[in-house]
Amino acid sequence: MNIDDVLKIFIAESQELLQQMEDALLQIEQNPHDPDIINAIFRAAHTIKGSAGLFGLDAIVSFTHVAESVLDRIRSGEMAFNDTLTALFLQVCDQLNALIAHVDAGGSLDELEPALQKQGVALTTNLSHYLSGELAVAAAAPQRATQVVRESSDTPNEHWHLSLRFGPDVLRNGMDPLAFLRYLNTFGQIVHIVTLTEHVPAADEMDPETNYLGFEVAFATEADKETIEGAFEFVREDSQIRIFPPNSKTVDYIQLINELPEEDLRLGEMLVRCGALTQSELEKALLKQSEPEASPAPIGEVLINEQNVQPQVVTAALQKQKQVKDNRTAEGNLIRVDANKLDQLINLIGELIIAGAGTQLAAQQSGAAQLVESTGVLSRLVEEVRDSALTLRMVQIGTTFNRFQRVVRDVSKELGKDIVLEISGGDTELDKTVVEKIGDPLTHLIRNSMDHGIEPASVRLERGKPAQGTVRLNAYHESSSIVIEVSDDGGGLNKDRILRKAIERGLVSDNQSLTDKEIFNLIFEPGFSTADQVSSLSGRGVGMDVVKKNITALRGTVDLDSIEGVGTTTRIRLPLTLAIIDGFLIGVGKATYVVPLDMVEECIELTSDQSSAARQSTSDYIDLRGDALPFIRLRELFAVEDEPPRRENVVVVNYAGNRAGLVVDQLMGEFQTVIKPLGKIFDNNRALGGFTILGSGAVALILSVPGMIGAIAQRQAAPSTAMTINS
Repeated sequence: MNIDDVLKIFIAESQELLQQMEDALLQIEQNPHDPDIINAIFRAAHTIKGSAGLFGLDAIVSFTHVAESVLDRIRSGEMAFNDTLTALFLQVCDQLNALIAHVDAGGSLDELEPALQKQGVALTTNLSHYLSGELAVAAAAPQRATQVVRESSDTPNEHWHLSLRFGPDVLRNGMDPLAFLRYLNTFGQIVHIVTLTEHVPAADEMDPETNYLGFEVAFATEADKETIEGAFEFVREDSQIRIFPPNSKTVDYIQLINELPEEDLRLGEMLVRCGALTQSELEKALLKQSEPEASPAPIGEVLINEQNVQPQVVTAALQKQKQVKDNRTAEGNLIRVDANKLDQLINLIGELIIAGAGTQLAAQQSGAAQLVESTGVLSRLVEEVRDSALTLRMVQIGTTFNRFQRVVRDVSKELGKDIVLEISGGDTELDKTVVEKIGDPLTHLIRNSMDHGIEPASVRLERGKPAQGTVRLNAYHESSSIVIEVSDDGGGLNKDRILRKAIERGLVSDNQSLTDKEIFNLIFEPGFSTADQVSSLSGRGVGMDVVKKNITALRGTVDLDSIEGVGTTTRIRLPLTLAIIDGFLIGVGKATYVVPLDMVEECIELTSDQSSAARQSTSDYIDLRGDALPFIRLRELFAVEDEPPRRENVVVVNYAGNRAGLVVDQLMGEFQTVIKPLGKIFDNNRALGGFTILGSGAVALILSVPGMIGAIAQRQAAPSTAMTINS
């Protein structure tokens, strides 16, 4: 794997982390002191900063470092999240997303667009305001006087404990131990110090160039262990320097260990990464462990014996190792796959299905029983491969739903309304291609519900509603379709007002009779709007027609239900996949058509007398076991002029609870259908949803059942006679 491949993984993982960070920020407003949510935000920023450093993305590292410093103060309880701080960190997420997108596009972080660069500077300045107190403390630290207290008791456990044993030759090598103590005060404060004199000889035996003193120091600082150790860089080889963190720091180490990413790390690497151990301490311990005369001992035991790290921290690291190992075992079969490779696989399987259908047809025409049996087995295996491949592209819609938490938060503040988003059915799965394309329509619907649907708080209270409005997102499976509902508890739609606007614009006539659903669906007409004022969100009549157009392009449908004063529900129905379906072949004249098998309820044969009666009837309904079933003749729809057969068939289809009959010439059985899109010339044809290639190489058109049922529903229903079909 080359560096570009690794960079792509970093970009993908960073985008996932930023989404998690944004989700956590949206939750923190409800629970500003929740440690788990705060840690999730900090962990995301920390991981991105560390990974960016591996690729030399210094702009991301420096920007994230400032944000991480503020988050660290929040974690320590020095400050808490509020609306302003949450909004600031949401902008931080947006900035990081923009920087990572810039890297993904192949751009250099040294050549950022002026607007992006300006935004980064502004955010850094705003973040620095939350660090001003900390910076003041750091600036004042060098001016503090050193407090030297000679005590025999133990040093307080709320401070760092430095056990310093300078080597005997330290003075001879030009180093002054007191200079190191003075240097400590440049980034902290010596609170207590005990000077150890047990190695001081009698006065007449003293060597003025030999050091005999040691020190036990209580040290208060915000610096990490590595920084403290760095103060003794020039005497580390000749001296014994031990650094023990305060009790509070021990808790932090354990917490940081628990927050480490799920990676296979050695014990020493984990302790170094969390700051409980420095690299030089680890190297010394490894040398100690490898000494020939030393008995073999685990590195954790060596570190404890050398007093480099506390036992409880080592225990936490060992537990983390076990957790990572267990998780790796559970997730060992999971891999990250490029979405383009999945698309290529589906395309190849589609071609395999078409080729297999041709082979099966050739085998049937040859009359060789063994060959027919063999191709039948092959066909079943191809079908299983198809089903398995399609499940690879199925993803949960919950991730898409959660992104709208940010939309609801921002828009509600812009509108000055208190609105909350409730999500259900997030574990419902559908094809990733559908998920990618449904985001924009859902955004339009949610913003429309918030702007037009949810009333201001004062109006809601007058109507006996809670001041806080609610927008709901729900998803569930229905047959082989997915249904997505966007609902609100707002004022609902005013039918009379919609109808009045439609008549003004000439969309309907004065004397035209429309059902409630037909009136509601008028808002999907291009340019239709009932808004009295144009706002930044709505009022121009642009949006709802785009919603319908985008959903129709996905072979889906959208409709509205509304009760005035109670609320509105927009219901979207989409196919689970856009690639391959089980179809049912029918023949009309010399042409072959495909109906999605999951929409077929039953097939009924018409006798010659019944067919003749149906053709002569002025009714568009037939009597199916006591129920009136609307039907449509495909011969008439597609203007087939040749003589109809003596016997015809009715294919009963059902979509979204609406049933209809398709009168056809022949029933030709099931067929694995690879959906291919039609050209733009067919965009306005509601009866067709695509085409497929048969085993013979002929083309078969795929019928759009939703479009046909919609066309039937629009016809004026005035049955005068009905014909009974016996099943």
